[in-house]
Amino acid sequence: MLIKDYETIDISSKDSLTLRFLYNTLMGRMFLNILVRPFVSVFFGLIMDGSFSRLFIKGFIKRNNIDMNEYEDVKYSSFNDFFSREAKKENRHFTDNKNDLISPCDSKLTVYQIDTESIFQIKNSAYDVESLLNNKQLADEFTDGVCLIFRLTPSDYHRYCYIDDGEILSVQKIKGKLHTVRPISLQRYNIYKLNSREYTVMQTANFGKIIQMEVGALFVGRIKNQTASGFFERRKEKGMFEFGGSTIVILLQKDKIAIDETIWNNTRLDKETVVKMGYKIGVKL
Repeated sequence: MLIKDYETIDISSKDSLTLRFLYNTLMGRMFLNILVRPFVSVFFGLIMDGSFSRLFIKGFIKRNNIDMNEYEDVKYSSFNDFFSREAKKENRHFTDNKNDLISPCDSKLTVYQIDTESIFQIKNSAYDVESLLNNKQLADEFTDGVCLIFRLTPSDYHRYCYIDDGEILSVQKIKGKLHTVRPISLQRYNIYKLNSREYTVMQTANFGKIIQMEVGALFVGRIKNQTASGFFERRKEKGMFEFGGSTIVILLQKDKIAIDETIWNNTRLDKETVVKMGYKIGVKL
């Protein structure tokens, strides 16, 4: 599929009444201060691991208009088992050209330029790479680079893959809170700095050094990556999220990759580009 044919979503589209209450009212933010604590997500995760949680599956599928024909036909042991379901391989199409940068997941994508101060702007808010990584030296390596933000919603496929062949250099886990990754939270909180997250520094065969970061979200207490060291192959599964929507952030160094201009234009228009795992989103320079 060509990027120009992709669906887009207005970043400023309306949020639910519940989220507007939690983020836009004083009383709501008092409740929110409790909900974003990791122990709440751990508690919900345990509930969703129970066999009785299967009762929630049918309603979730209907409410989110999920086409189950895309996924393996299996009997799920719990809601979390369903949530991290596997897609049929024939329903995820990868470009064969290794010079093409692929999407690691099904998501809503935006792209941002990292400036000479290692800062990128989202909806008039400044995000610095140093705070994102808790590592100034590493952040400086991505000065003038590109930040890709892949926002996964509850209806998306919640497994993600490696975008190239390469080697894992290091893995860092950072504890934090668990705000929703809906755009409404960006207006008040620096969620990529506050939320629990895990990032992998990788040396890739075609795109140089990259960082892939998985960011936890409201009720997403578990980021399950398969390995913390060694070599990896393009298209192989890197990991998965359990229960809820979340985000993957990819940092690219300067002059390594040209991101498709349609994605840039959509971001400038305050729109997210809907992408699928394996689709071309840029090309090696």
